[in-house]
Formats: sequence, structure tokens, C-alpha cells
Amino acid sequence: MLKTEYDIIDKNILNMLKKGEVYMAGRNILVVDDAAFMRMMVKDILVKNGYEVVGEAENGLRAVERYKETEPDLVIMDITMPEMDGIEAVKQIKKINNAAKIIMCSAMGQQGMVIESIQAGARDFIVKPFQADRIIEAVKKVLG
Repeated sequence: MLKTEYDIIDKNILNMLKKGEVYMAGRNILVVDDAAFMRMMVKDILVKNGYEVVGEAENGLRAVERYKETEPDLVIMDITMPEMDGIEAVKQIKKINNAAKIIMCSAMGQQGMVIESIQAGARDFIVKPFQADRIIEAVKKVLG
């Protein structure tokens, strides 16, 4: 049987997908929270809704590093974290890529924090405790 160019390309793409080398465009997300449980919860919600979590980080400093490594389509980030808070991490990520899409989430849903997050470059804000549908609503809104 003679293989066509398309058969070879399809096989290569399939192999890359199996190895995790190809991500779905527009659906790759970096999850940042100092609480492992919260990262796991957000990741579970995203994966169940067809999104790919391409990385996780436990603080703002690590979030900036992981952003450079993974180049996600979206970052979901907590505000209050050790080493570097979420607002400072947003500012650093926006310096790397001004078009970066970031959703902030925090147990502190204070108006000042929301305003500061938006001014830093976040596109939306989710208050903890959150519902799965609110996360997906925000993700769809920001990713378009």
C-alpha cells in the first residue's frame, strides 16, 4: 500500500499528540495558585471541559518562568501567593507578552484588588469559592 503525504503527516501529528508535543490551539492554560488543592480543582474543571492544562505554578515567580516555558493561551492566577503575588506576576508576564490573557482569582474579592488586577492587565476576576460554571464562563469570555 502506497502512503500519501497526508498519511505520513497524520501519523506524525498523532505521534506528537501521544507524546504531548502538540497542544490544541486556543485551549492551553497555565494554572497558578499556592494551594495544590486549588490547582488540582481548577485543573479538573478545565480538563473536564476540554481544555489542556500545560503547566502549574505555586507562586508568582514560578508562574513567570512557566509562562516563558509553556506560552499558554491563558493564565488563571491567584492573587495572594508567596515570593511574588499574582498582581506583580501579571505585570511581569505582560512585559513578556503584552497580549497575554490572564484571569485572576482570589478569596479576597475586594473592589481594590479587582481594580488593581485589571489595571495590571488581567481580563477577568473570579472570587473564591467559585463554581465550575463561573470558571468556564470566564475562560470562554477571555479566549473568545
